[in-house]
Amino acid sequence: MTELYQSLSHSKWDCTYHVVFVPKYRRKVMFGEIRKFLGPIFHELARQKECRIVEGHLMPDHVHMCIEIPPKYSVASVIGFLKGKSAIAIARQFKGKARNFSGEAFWARGYAVSTVGFELEVVKRYIRDQDIADKSGQF
Repeated sequence: MTELYQSLSHSKWDCTYHVVFVPKYRRKVMFGEIRKFLGPIFHELARQKECRIVEGHLMPDHVHMCIEIPPKYSVASVIGFLKGKSAIAIARQFKGKARNFSGEAFWARGYAVSTVGFELEVVKRYIRDQDIADKSGQF
């Protein structure tokens, strides 16, 4: 059986989120070179925050990402980091800017997030088995 939970020093966790965000004004700008460029950038930025992108897909006008985020980081801080640093990388690579003095933003302000949980039947079985574990004295 594969290990379902990951570990920190004092916790076991499985925090996976489905995140969707869009470029500013929902411009259809993610194709060709920029599409090839963003995938590795997102993976590297996620590694810097001890996160892992499980699955991702870049559409011309939005990004879908399934990402594991340790509980020591908030979803908002990680997504803000990914969007901010990737916008800087895009400005440097495709707009020829060494610095972003004008404060241009590539991504729109918001994002959509949803937790990815267990299947319902697995949770029901787990709850039913708690009664058996309690009677045997197990924790």
